[in-house]
Amino acid sequence: MTNHSARSVRLRTGKLESERLEQLLSILPQRDHSVVIGPRVGEDAAVIEVGNRYLVSATDPITFATDRVGWYAVHVNANDVAVLGARPRWFLAVLLLPDGTSSALVESIMTDIERACSALDVTVCGGHTEVTPRVDTPVVVGHMLGEVAPTRLVRKTSLRAGDDLLLTNGVAIEGTAILARDHRADLAAALPAAVVDRAAALLRHPGISVVQAALTAVAAGPVHAMHDPTEGGVLNGLAELAAAASTGLEVEVAHIPVLPETRQICGHLGLDPLRLLASGALLIGVPPPAAADIMAALRAQAIPVTRIGSVRPPEHGTMLVSQNGRTPFGPVATDELARFYEREG
Repeated sequence: MTNHSARSVRLRTGKLESERLEQLLSILPQRDHSVVIGPRVGEDAAVIEVGNRYLVSATDPITFATDRVGWYAVHVNANDVAVLGARPRWFLAVLLLPDGTSSALVESIMTDIERACSALDVTVCGGHTEVTPRVDTPVVVGHMLGEVAPTRLVRKTSLRAGDDLLLTNGVAIEGTAILARDHRADLAAALPAAVVDRAAALLRHPGISVVQAALTAVAAGPVHAMHDPTEGGVLNGLAELAAAASTGLEVEVAHIPVLPETRQICGHLGLDPLRLLASGALLIGVPPPAAADIMAALRAQAIPVTRIGSVRPPEHGTMLVSQNGRTPFGPVATDELARFYEREG
């Protein structure tokens, strides 16, 4: 008998909850044995064997950002390819534009896509553009393709107990920048203008791309797993990494780098920076003997990196450790940015 009540559940804003997503993915059979990594919770890209190379494919929409959506779409999708150890090479984009969109805006989005691709040495090779009454702001759905030698593929499932957990840059870089750019006037009325300006500039420095960090890490030593936290912040990224590898984690809250601008804006708005949109940070799981070399290589590229914890056996669970003790954590149901917009709306 069909369970109609299950279909009537109202879904929350943001990513689907892990349990529900896992149920849905179970519907999808894997018919082709050339698929090395298919759809699964905690994975943001597919891997397909093509001859003697692996093709890595990622797709993601940009729905939060109202500024520079094309630039965001390139970098967010490139990140998902790079964390598997692959170099991004080809990009496709679907542009959905609301009624009344000006030709100047479309040209601006396309220009941003080309500039972002040029910076990564990526070629735009296709896509689709249309105006539709079904959206009220521009939506860009990106699709990035890359390639990697089979022996260089970095699988999240290779994370193992005892590994060190490293984090580059800091948390909530993207979320902080979006808040500062979209709500500059309101924030500047309560915080020093210089703080808001620096927060808005986080979009460029350190920026939301982790491609250089990921490729630097894999070139410097053995990397067991990488993940770029996005929606739900670094806590959701950690939970996704643990779920993909079936491991536990122990994370030192005091060691998680939070930029001063992020701390001030989140404090003013009542948001948790650990649960705020986090593109720009890279989680790296490495064997302890390799940690020093990998951290040195990243710092040589002016990429800040911090050891924030370690990987534990699955029965340990995922734990945050602070001066208040040990607190279990899991997937984040709603990103703080989405919660902020719901509250303001």
